This record gives sequence, C-alpha cells and structure tokens, in this order.
Amino acid sequence: MTTHVAAAAILDSTGRVLVAKRPDHLHQGGLWEFPGGKLERAESVEQALARELKEELGIQPLRSEPLIRIRHDYGDRRVLLDVYRVTAYQGVPKGLEGQPLRWLLPAEMEPDDFPAADRPVISALRLPRRYLISGEDATQPAQFLRRLHKALEAGPSLVQLRAHRLTDPSYRDLLLNSLEICRSRGVGLLVNRPQGVLDWAGEADGVHLTARQLRALSERPGIDGLLGASCHNPSELRLAGQLQLDYALLSPVLPTASHPHAPCLGWDRFSDWVERVNLPVYALGGMRLEYLPKAAGSGAQGIAAISAFWGC
Repeated sequence: MTTHVAAAAILDSTGRVLVAKRPDHLHQGGLWEFPGGKLERAESVEQALARELKEELGIQPLRSEPLIRIRHDYGDRRVLLDVYRVTAYQGVPKGLEGQPLRWLLPAEMEPDDFPAADRPVISALRLPRRYLISGEDATQPAQFLRRLHKALEAGPSLVQLRAHRLTDPSYRDLLLNSLEICRSRGVGLLVNRPQGVLDWAGEADGVHLTARQLRALSERPGIDGLLGASCHNPSELRLAGQLQLDYALLSPVLPTASHPHAPCLGWDRFSDWVERVNLPVYALGGMRLEYLPKAAGSGAQGIAAISAFWGC
C-alpha cells in the first residue's frame, strides 16, 4: 500500500524554506522534513495541503504551484509525495504540534538530515525554472557574449555553454568570459563538451552530459557542482535517476523551428515519463516563456530553451 502525502516548500521573501523536525517516535523520526501530511479520503492534494498547513502551522496558503512528485520505497512502506511550492500565505507559521521549525536556504540544506524521499525536493529547490542553452554563434565570441548579456535579461538562472565546434582552448576562453558575465548576475554556468566533459568539472558550476555520455556511466562521478544529462526516452531518464543526477532535460516535447516535422513527445507523454522518476526534469523542445505554467502542471522543473532566451 502506498501512502499519499501532500507537502509544502514554503518560501519567504529571501528565498528561505520552512522545515520542521519529525518527532523521534515516528517513522524517519529526528529528521527534518517539509511540512504536510497524508491525504484523507476524497481529498485533493491542494485540499490536504491547506488542511495540514492550518493544523500544523496555523497558516493558509494563498499562492502555490506543483514543485515535484516523488515515489519512494523505504522497504517497510511506500510513499507518494506531492510537493508544492508555496510563495504566499496568510498567518505566521508556528509549530502547533510542538515541532521545532527552521528557515533554511536550499543551499544550506544537508540531504542526510532529511528522509530519503525528501532529498529530490532539495535538488528541485536549488534549481531555477528557466534554463538557457546557448545559441549557435560561439565562433564569434564578441557577438556571443553580447547575446548572452541580452539573454540573461529574460531571467534564466542556469546556463549551459554548448559550443561543440570550438577547440578546447577557444572553448576555455569563451567559458571564462561567460563565467564573468554569469557570476555578475548570480547565474550558474554548466559545461557541455562532446568529449571528456568530466575533465571540465572544476571549470564552472557543473557539467551537462549528452545522452551518450550518460549511457556510458555506471555510477555518479564524484564531482563538485551540478550534474545533469539530456534524455530522450524512459530508460535514459531512469538511468539519470538511478545515478542520482541533479536534473535531466527531456526532449523534444514540442516541434522546434529547426526540426518542425520531427516526432515529439507532447505534454501527456512528457508528464507520464516524468512521473516515473524521482529527479527534477526540464521540458526541452519548442519551449516558450508562456509555457512555464503548463510545464509545471505537467511535472516539469521548468523549461530549457535556446530560442526562447537566445532569440529575445
């Protein structure tokens, strides 16, 4: 039997998230968790979340959206965890059941201090909703850097530097200049190289693997920073989850300008595949900024795109 749980990642104006400590006598006792509880009969997730937050914290959620859905088997019990990001609420949170509370930035959260089912939530909270993949003019560095400046005005907080036609020395020069721009904006920069990408892990804020590079792995590499991968089918997504990557890109969701007649997943299939894995997944392919609500409602972490940002 699977226990269906609604949980909330409640954010304050500084980006901190409210967590509560589980009583020692309960399952996973003594660990920190995101507030929430079991759905009652005939309750929706939103109804359960509102009820639990009122009972546990004395607050009423006013604005929320899906963050991530997680299935986890602890061995002695299985849970289905629906986590919502709560960005506005009425009241002042208090531990009405005697539970200690803390406000933490996602970067301050230690995954080992949380139940295993909650750990992908931490990854989701650390990742933005808008993910930029760089465009095709990397052979003209000055033009590329001007476009990067402009693209960051659309709000992406994570950039993948994809420039396969450059030699390693040219790529490194572009990377250093791009890092300067990104870090001045508080934006993360990931390396994408078709060969030896892990050798670049210390050069930026993480690396992005191609699907071929992902399939060559048998365990997660021991690198600092973010590690993500491109996926195109359920088996690649499953492998990304098994290796405990920080995120995946799943494509193509919709037709793209470069491949308008290529087969694509559509939102229903995208949602179905994402439902099977416990990691944040970005929708890629034909994405536009106005698709962000649809992506979130389909289980996506957010959208990844070239033209939606690079073309603006």
